[in-house]
Amino acid sequence: MLDNRKLGELPEINGKLVKSIFRVVFHDRRLQYTEHQQLEGWRWNRPGDRILDIDIPMSVGIIDPRANPTQLNTVEFLWDPAKRTSVFIQPKGADRKQKTDREKMEKRTPHEKEKYQPSYETTILTECSPWPEITYVNNSPSPGFNSSHSSFSLGEGNGSPNHQPEPPPPVTDNLLPTTTPQEAQQWLHRNRFSTFTRLFTNFSGADLLKLTRDDVIQICGPADGIRLFNALKGRMVRPRLTIYVCQESLQLREQQQQQQQQQQKQEDGDSNGTFFVYHAIYLEELTAVELTEKIAQLFSISPCQISQIYKQGPTGIHVLISDEMIQNFQEEACFILDTMKAETNDSYHIILK
Repeated sequence: MLDNRKLGELPEINGKLVKSIFRVVFHDRRLQYTEHQQLEGWRWNRPGDRILDIDIPMSVGIIDPRANPTQLNTVEFLWDPAKRTSVFIQPKGADRKQKTDREKMEKRTPHEKEKYQPSYETTILTECSPWPEITYVNNSPSPGFNSSHSSFSLGEGNGSPNHQPEPPPPVTDNLLPTTTPQEAQQWLHRNRFSTFTRLFTNFSGADLLKLTRDDVIQICGPADGIRLFNALKGRMVRPRLTIYVCQESLQLREQQQQQQQQQQKQEDGDSNGTFFVYHAIYLEELTAVELTEKIAQLFSISPCQISQIYKQGPTGIHVLISDEMIQNFQEEACFILDTMKAETNDSYHIILK
């Protein structure tokens, strides 16, 4: 990362942190117009996977790295233009694809190889024109591990006080009876039903919502028909397990100690409790890997920064979380998350209390 301002240019950022956003987009112009549908397809087939992440251990000088769980192809971070900064980016599956491409190329004749560009050890990323901004609803963002009292503080500080993460897009995208035919076409594209847009060209939201399950299956076939019917009715699949977590911090510990000390002194019966916020984690696979990814997503860090997850057992012992243990968690169990520095740099152990 370089500060390439000319002398006297943009003096208002002197001594301040700058936010940079990395986003991987399609080279194919046709796919650029269907980016949302393509990403939704990725999310559907690879739940929990990201297309793009920052390689934290390899990077230098970045502050408050963020990866919004709803934006799989985008990462952002803060950095100080006056200090040396470098960022290493991982695209998901790139190593596997490059290996496959090399193997295919090795099988070609020298004459066929002349039609292709030579391979290079390094991929040079080129700047592209700005992409259209998506209008998001004003949802409250998930908290990061970069809060002032958190032991998960990354980089050299907590960033600019004016820096706020971008709110995520709407979670639900239900079709309404008032939806126009044009809006219904857009809804079909967004929900990966582009194949059937021509069949439903003049259908409004009310027309689509009147279709029965048998109607949709007859029009679209069994697989897509059931999927479209469920999407029209806005049905959500219930997760196999829901747990609630609250991040423990130095402030929380101090408040708990103060409450214990003051409990004996309170004679008027007034409660001096503190309001603690818990966050829901929904598990489908019931594995330790999935729990690691969900905790990392919740607090906008990379899963590789979580070394191990333990559950505090009897007499305060730390029991390593296994798939079998997660499968025996009680529904809607509540946990306090504590952190402990791991032996390796830039990674932590998570303790469920």
